Amino acid sequence: MRTRGNSVLANPVLVGAVTILVTVVAVFLAYNANNGLPFVPTLELKVRLSNGAALVPGNEVRSGGYRVGVISDIEPVARRGGGAEAELTLKLDRSIGDVPRDSTAVVRPRSALGLKYLDLREGHSRRSFADGDVLPRSQTTVPVDIDRVFGIFDKRTRDASQGNLQGFGDALAGRGVALGRTIDELPRLFGHLEPVMRTLSAPDTHLDRFFAELGDAARIVAPVSRTQAHLFTTMADTFRALGHDPPSLKAFIAKGPRTLEVSTGSLRAQRPFLADVAGFGRDFSVATHELRAALPDLSAAVDTGIGTQRRAVGVQTRLRDALAALDDLAAAPSTPAALRELTGTVGSLNPQLRFYGPFQTVCNYWNSWFTTIAEHFSEPDTTGHVQRALVNFAGQQDNSFGSMGANAPANGQNVHNGAAQYMHGGPYGAAIGPDGRADCETGQRGYMERDAHYFPSKYRIQVDPRTAGLQGPTFTGRARVPAGETYAALPETGPYKDILPSEAGGK
Repeated sequence: MRTRGNSVLANPVLVGAVTILVTVVAVFLAYNANNGLPFVPTLELKVRLSNGAALVPGNEVRSGGYRVGVISDIEPVARRGGGAEAELTLKLDRSIGDVPRDSTAVVRPRSALGLKYLDLREGHSRRSFADGDVLPRSQTTVPVDIDRVFGIFDKRTRDASQGNLQGFGDALAGRGVALGRTIDELPRLFGHLEPVMRTLSAPDTHLDRFFAELGDAARIVAPVSRTQAHLFTTMADTFRALGHDPPSLKAFIAKGPRTLEVSTGSLRAQRPFLADVAGFGRDFSVATHELRAALPDLSAAVDTGIGTQRRAVGVQTRLRDALAALDDLAAAPSTPAALRELTGTVGSLNPQLRFYGPFQTVCNYWNSWFTTIAEHFSEPDTTGHVQRALVNFAGQQDNSFGSMGANAPANGQNVHNGAAQYMHGGPYGAAIGPDGRADCETGQRGYMERDAHYFPSKYRIQVDPRTAGLQGPTFTGRARVPAGETYAALPETGPYKDILPSEAGGK
């Protein structure tokens, strides 16, 4: 039989140790109660939020107003496409049962002091989350807290709001009649405003692109904001000048609506042109980039031009004297006679111009000649450039091109060496036919073997450019004389006037 002195409770050391152990276990359980009690089965669920929303580990998870778990951990995770979001690790009591897949979560405030909890709103899906699954961010909501709303009203915003209220009060004070008239006119305004807003909201209007381009324009103008501010300041003089003549300004404004109607139709027709200008601007951007290097030279040219413009005032003064002399000349009695003679001179030039015109307007000879003349005078020498020349060696025959003392045209007679030579020298090649179609004979075809109207038949030479048929335009010419242009296929005077009298003359 155990005596009283052998009882366990009689040992004070053992009793103290047991008491301390029980106390430590109680404190441990109390400290970790927010993160879940040990040995209690839980369901782990991860929830993605757009941001941490001031949640901390240990915050409660509630469903239907009852506590169903705690937030055990919060970590940032990378978001697809860039950025980051918050991932909450929840420990849910098994008593909640299965969590449907279409459940949602909302961050809610628990008190006015900033304490929050996660409200888990269960859905109705037959599928449920497994242990460790993730509730996506698309099924979660982080509302804006009231303190964030009040946070926008900082001192600067409060001062601005006070200024707005005072300004609105001053603007409306004593304007009751005008305000009533405005309210009376608003229905009619809204009647006209409806089609305008319908047009602005149409997808074809691209209003969103307009604001994007407006932002780009503001970004481009920002570096020259000071210059623009100075411009608007100096424009006050212009507006002051406009205000000095109210009737004219009123008439100008009255014509504004009609002008806007015409401008609207014009701008609609200009859309293809504006599209081409936009493409040209994109293509020209490379040149504008290179233009930066040329700006110093251009600035120097502008500086020089400013001085030139200032000196132009003196030129204008001297020009006044010249114009006065011209007025005296016009008033002189001999001037009308000189003008009459000039009229006769112009009259004599008209037949020539009718014949010469098609050589340029149809055959483009002038431009073709000037295009190659630069290359023709491009042989370098010690002093600059000289004419390019090619030495031709002619064969030996009677009346050769390379011999002196020819008494007849080269006709390929008695050839000693080299190819036979025949004269090809038809002057005054035609430009058009009698009906105005292109007949550009010079410089685009070979030579006829026999086309000499002024030599005996034994000569196989070519001296007459009037080849039968039309030769057509040159490479850069046109098919016929431009509409409205007077022309003459043959000179109205000269050796050809009597050859084809029926074809001479103009249109």
